[in-house]
Amino acid sequence: MNVLSLFDGCSCGQESLNRTGIKYDNYFASEIDKYAIKITQHNFPNTIQLGNIYDINYSKLPKIDLILGGSPWTYWSIAKKNRETTSSGIGFDLFMQYVKAIEILKPKYFLYENNHSIHKDIKTAITEKLGIDFIMINSALLSAQNRKRCYWTNIPNIQQPIDKKIYLKDILESGLTYQNKAHALTARYNGAVLGNGLEKHQRSMIAEPIRLGEIGSKGQGNRVYSVQGKSICLSANGGGVGAKTGLYKIDLPDGDYIIRKLTVKECCRLQTLPDNYFLDTDGNKIISDSQAYKCIGNGWNIDTIVHLLQNAKEELNNAWQI
Repeated sequence: MNVLSLFDGCSCGQESLNRTGIKYDNYFASEIDKYAIKITQHNFPNTIQLGNIYDINYSKLPKIDLILGGSPWTYWSIAKKNRETTSSGIGFDLFMQYVKAIEILKPKYFLYENNHSIHKDIKTAITEKLGIDFIMINSALLSAQNRKRCYWTNIPNIQQPIDKKIYLKDILESGLTYQNKAHALTARYNGAVLGNGLEKHQRSMIAEPIRLGEIGSKGQGNRVYSVQGKSICLSANGGGVGAKTGLYKIDLPDGDYIIRKLTVKECCRLQTLPDNYFLDTDGNKIISDSQAYKCIGNGWNIDTIVHLLQNAKEELNNAWQI
């Protein structure tokens, strides 16, 4: 049984297959980000990298039983000025490379993912090209992260997952205060402390006093959120003080609190990736935190993909045994 993953990233698809219990002989991946490839090859050294999707010669591949992928939605992003809203441009051309692979290889199953916030006309065009409508699943049902994604798949009988009721407070690393400036906003700036921003509106990073729920303005990267609910959606390129993860009010045992970003390990937990996915066997970082955040933000929520793949498990494993 052979799998082709297009826009593979750090191979969340492969992690999902393994967790689902789907056996495969070969996993072919198309990815161009060197840091994502480095993580993939560390965790799955047998991955066959094919390079740029535009350079793939499909005639040289064996029979493919499953195609996975989620083309970059950068060009369709609501955060992008003059984003693409029609079935033209770079974004749709990248998606059409996925369609091309399906048309040539004719896999038994396919699974395509993209952001729920893309324009409705693009969703309609994707549905027309793939011949099947999408199901929207918020990974908040299976994790502590709000992450609405649309999935187009011919895997049958997909239902909404049961809510596991996991909240951000449930996945935080214990015993961390993170006084270093990479995570916590506790330092003094010219005599001002964080409270000046929280309560006196003297710091641009925080616009409102702390309260449960989201607060502040100027984008989610500059707001502070409660850990009693779900995290914001992790992103690969988000800006602001809380870039990529958001800022959170963390209560300390002594009654004090800090405001900090999430750690790489916590972000792994939000995507239901293994804690050590970005570490080597000695516990050292394989890539920088900045690149790890990007990989995670671009990746899939593993337990959501497992939920989708489950209904194809028996048939794909039968193909593996042939």
